[in-house]
Amino acid sequence: MRVTFTVNGRQRQADDVWEGETLLYVLRERLGLPGAKNACEQGECGSCTVRLDGVLVCSCLVAAGQAEGCRVDTVEGLAGPDGELALVQQAFVDAGAVQCGFCTPGLLVAADELLERNPSPSDADIREALSGNLCRCTGYEKILDAVRLAAARAGQAG
Repeated sequence: MRVTFTVNGRQRQADDVWEGETLLYVLRERLGLPGAKNACEQGECGSCTVRLDGVLVCSCLVAAGQAEGCRVDTVEGLAGPDGELALVQQAFVDAGAVQCGFCTPGLLVAADELLERNPSPSDADIREALSGNLCRCTGYEKILDAVRLAAARAGQAG
């Protein structure tokens, strides 16, 4: 089957998609967007998190056909058109919230969604928003620092 959807603001299509193929596979292997990571393949780790029509989903659990006609936003879509880092991406760098980096794309997408919906989140809000994303390296404190930093910077800019 052919799947047509909007990815990071651009209409895209994938041909010869078999019915069991995941959105994660299509994004990575067919569209060349490797940001979402293939880790647990069970929706437990959040490394493959993307937004599907604005809603956070684990792309490993979404059949590609379910994205037909939808808007998909990946970590690659966070950066500006000239490659400048988004506020949340820069905050992760500045706070030292990246170690191995495997979980980072999913965390960035989840943090960006949180800050869009709640520009001044409490620590409890941040923890809840990131609860679907597992990290084995950082201990989470620097990740929380990064989201706090992004929120503070967004507040100063706005």
